[in-house]
Amino acid sequence: MAKLCKAGVQLREQIDDAFPNRDRASDGWIGDARHAARTSGSDHNPSIPEGWVRAIDIDADLRSHKSEAFDLADQLRLLARFDKRISYIIFAGKIASWRRNYKWRKYTGINPHNTHIHVSFTAKGDTDGSMFRIPILTGEPI
Repeated sequence: MAKLCKAGVQLREQIDDAFPNRDRASDGWIGDARHAARTSGSDHNPSIPEGWVRAIDIDADLRSHKSEAFDLADQLRLLARFDKRISYIIFAGKIASWRRNYKWRKYTGINPHNTHIHVSFTAKGDTDGSMFRIPILTGEPI
């Protein structure tokens, strides 16, 4: 049985609280048939045997200023340097991961993620659903 990791549940709830009227058309967490067929895997597919899904997609239309999606993605990127629940972020043709200390670089995957922010989590996020300290969501500094 697939279940969204607790970090994913927490982040989604914080985003929903901060942007209650946002568009959710591009939201998602569980992979479709295309994701399941990937040989390289996808964090949208349940882990074996635990069943944890370690990714969420958040629609980029936060129903506010368009720049807020960029701000959210960038604040997630900065937080990931310290919060070991976040594995990587993809948005607007860029990816940030541990490989370059969470600096943005060009993303060359098939989907540039222009309509949504993709956040992948580590196994630590499976059971750690504590609050994310993200200024755009909490109003406090990291």
